[in-house]
Amino acid sequence: MNARQKRLFDDAKKRNPDFKVPTTAQPASAWSEDDLALIKQGVGDKTSRPASAQDGSSGGGSSSSPTGEQGGSIVTYFETKGFGFLRPEDGGRDVFFHVSRLVEGDPTTLKPGTRVLYELGMDRAGKMAASMVRIAPPAAAPE
Repeated sequence: MNARQKRLFDDAKKRNPDFKVPTTAQPASAWSEDDLALIKQGVGDKTSRPASAQDGSSGGGSSSSPTGEQGGSIVTYFETKGFGFLRPEDGGRDVFFHVSRLVEGDPTTLKPGTRVLYELGMDRAGKMAASMVRIAPPAAAPE
């Protein structure tokens, strides 16, 4: 702790005798069940993405169609709030989507792991979001 930090701490201690310096890590016992569920689910964890798709080379373009539609899967969906995040098949950051952008399919089928097709657009704040989302048709069985 440098001199300035010590002075600020002493001043805060005078105003509030019960003042304690926060620890850098929250103990696992203080995490709620919801926090632990999100950690188990891997929300925000990008390490499991395929590295080959992030280098800019695309093999056959099977996940994108000429209309700009991309494939992905639902990571999380908060049914009560009406929004969620999907993970692109070709890697990259998770994409926000709102249930109002669902053009084909039933909102009750939006469960983690559900395969969807979507187009990228912007939300009201100008951030990247899925502009058109539809449940992907089941894969045809090879003959």
